[in-house]
Formats: sequence, C-alpha cells, structure tokens
Amino acid sequence: MTYKRKKYHRGDTHLQRRWRTSNRTKDLDQINQDLKEENVEKLLNQEVDADKPGKAQFYCLHCARYFINDQALNEHFKTKVHKRRMKALETEPYSIEESERAAGLGSFVTAKKRKIETQKPIVEEAKRVKIDEDIESD
Repeated sequence: MTYKRKKYHRGDTHLQRRWRTSNRTKDLDQINQDLKEENVEKLLNQEVDADKPGKAQFYCLHCARYFINDQALNEHFKTKVHKRRMKALETEPYSIEESERAAGLGSFVTAKKRKIETQKPIVEEAKRVKIDEDIESD
C-alpha cells in the first residue's frame, strides 16, 4: 500500500535552501565586535527606526535581536537562548595568532575564559519618554 504523502517533499530543495538561511543571526565574532566600548553605545542608543521592532529601542547586544518593548527584552534575558549565547561568548574568539599556532608556528595556548555579564534591564519610563518625545517631534 502506498501513501500519497510520500511524494510531497520531492523537489523542494529550493525551499530548503531558503529555510536554512532565513533565520540567520550574527555570528559570535561579529557580536564580539559589537561588544567593544565604542560600538556598545551606538547599538544601545540607536535612533528611532520605524522599520525595526520596537522602533530599534530595545536591543539585546549578545543575541543581536530587537524586541517590541522593554518587557519582552527583560523576559528574553531569562531565556535559555540568551543564556546559551552568553555561555558561548565567554570563550575568546578565534584569532589570527591562534590559527598560526594551529599551523605549527608557536606553542599551543588554551582559549581564555572571560566574564560576560548581561546588559542591565531597561528602565521602563526612561525609554518610554524618549519614544514619546521622538513621536511628537515627527
């Protein structure tokens, strides 16, 4: 006895390719660049952008995600996804020196652990006032 359902997934490789890349986020080395002091200020204090969720005012540095409000961002800080990302960011990123040591130029040095702390939860009123001011000025 054959089932009709067997033939549904034949020839959907073009769809599989799209599924694989649609939810792509920043890699750890890109997030490591964002964690530098000069970039942190820019990312946490972005200008109002109506195309991004929450008008780009609620951003998680470690996960490179925008949220619709401060409550959603603060809830995100408690999730497994965020904690897993924080754990992954503890090890120092792969560097050119490390690749040279792997190729035989130098001696092996283990990757160092660093202390990564979650950004401070957003105070609700301060952000809300800023958004209201920006809306009124438009």
